[in-house]
Amino acid sequence: MIRTGVKSVIPIKLCHVHKFTVQSQGFAPTWSIINSSNSTIKMATEIKFNESLTRSDPQLQPVLIIGQLRHLNLLKFGHLASKLEPRVTEETFKSAIACLHPAPTDKCSLYLDVATVAALPLKASRHNTASRAHSITRLVKNHVLNVNEENVVLVCERENIFASACAVVRAFPLYSRKTGSGSGNKTPNAGGDADASRSVINVEFVVIDKDGCIEEKPLTQDELNCLQESERSIRLAARIVDTPCNEMNVDHFIENVREFGKELSLEPQIIRGEELKERGFGGIYGVGKAAAVPPALVVLSHEPKGAQETIALVGKGIVYDTGGLSIKGKTAMPGMKRDCGGAAAILGAFYTAVKCGFKDNLHAVFCLAENSVGPNATRPDDIHTLYSGRTVEINNTDAEGRLVLADGVCFANKDLKANIILDMATLTGAQGIATGKYHGAILTNSEPWEAKALQAGRKSGDLLAPIIYSPELHFSEFASAVADMKNSVADRQNAQASCAGLFVAAHLGFDYPGVWMHVDMATPVHCGERATGYGVALLLTLFGSRTNCALLQSIAPTDEEPPSKRMCRD
Repeated sequence: MIRTGVKSVIPIKLCHVHKFTVQSQGFAPTWSIINSSNSTIKMATEIKFNESLTRSDPQLQPVLIIGQLRHLNLLKFGHLASKLEPRVTEETFKSAIACLHPAPTDKCSLYLDVATVAALPLKASRHNTASRAHSITRLVKNHVLNVNEENVVLVCERENIFASACAVVRAFPLYSRKTGSGSGNKTPNAGGDADASRSVINVEFVVIDKDGCIEEKPLTQDELNCLQESERSIRLAARIVDTPCNEMNVDHFIENVREFGKELSLEPQIIRGEELKERGFGGIYGVGKAAAVPPALVVLSHEPKGAQETIALVGKGIVYDTGGLSIKGKTAMPGMKRDCGGAAAILGAFYTAVKCGFKDNLHAVFCLAENSVGPNATRPDDIHTLYSGRTVEINNTDAEGRLVLADGVCFANKDLKANIILDMATLTGAQGIATGKYHGAILTNSEPWEAKALQAGRKSGDLLAPIIYSPELHFSEFASAVADMKNSVADRQNAQASCAGLFVAAHLGFDYPGVWMHVDMATPVHCGERATGYGVALLLTLFGSRTNCALLQSIAPTDEEPPSKRMCRD
């Protein structure tokens, strides 16, 4: 059998096929899979964005219509007739809308289980996204039927198109190694791809304007391209995070960077192994030196003519975190394949930003290592000299992410001359305690950019909440008698998430004249046992004004947030 997306199961018989590769449309690299004649393989769902509503019969192509109740009440049957006729009548449609009472969501069947309308929560507080993105993802996961082809229709305002589209994308992860004993009658083609059996989700929009009228203008090709590239990047990031370390070690991650760099005509700069030690990257080298696959600092650079500023995105890429000699327990270690979530999100965001015509210098810095246990592992009490030249006494080898990030941000400053540096990492469990499952934590030396980041979170659906930036109060937690600092706090009850970020900032320098932002997304990187692709949409929105994409420009944060944005959204 072939599982598509989250729940789709489509049988395909593999007749005498012993080795083949599977490639989700547009994704690299391919996955080689060995199978016997009775084996099964999971195919990825293809997501396609359409410029306007296409005509389809729900009995042949099921349809799920999602929107806020106030928007659904504005619709006339004629607006959706192309998706519902001949199975649904106008009377049935009106009755279904009248029956919706979201608490927080609600749905009503229009025709058997193949035509459904669903209402999003009535309210969204000031710390939530107006798009209700998380509810969209849940509704899509629970109510799509995963047949060969179906449709999701989003009824929303234009400013919520991007966040709503990204919310649908998150419902369809790519990675799977499930097998079964299906006995279908379709075989993969020579390349291993069973195109005839790929599940296709058509995502279409009914756009509500500010006056409460239905916009007749279809989405532009530029907008469709932006949504399609963003879809690819979000699923790429989620796939990397979902992939276990035996298939996504440092070598594999570098290969992903190479593949996407090749598509952008960019060659990555790679510093790895003993060269890291020789060049002074004591943080990355110290964390990864015990692993079978050596650590690496990898950089992709986009430097267009006429660039005014230099932005560096620095990602923590710990492909697996055992905790090192300060080893994690048996219940804490499973799931640590996700510790490369920051680097994965930055790879996805960098790719789409360049595809959308990024106008400034943009660098993606990947700090890659496996925090392993072995004869060469860093010991508690060891002292490392990081790229900043500052010495660190190791008192917890499980506080490794900040060590690799410290080297990364220092490199971004000293070598790349970046005046805006953003690091993203699954850094602390304390983030989940401080800001919860849905909101990443933002720590920054710039109040204006904090406001921009919070606004970008709400516009993109990748939510953020601020944490305390106060180095004069908190950095003393790292005091050491024998080195410039320790790598873990003395008091674990004292703003741990903030302190971890301040450790990174200390190697950049608290007097750094540029903008530094730290995003800790340890908890929102996943939902249950699947990755979310968190961070891609956030970064594209935050820096959207620096692209040539009209859609990203329209949702990019402004310099000052209007007071209305701080009110409860209805």
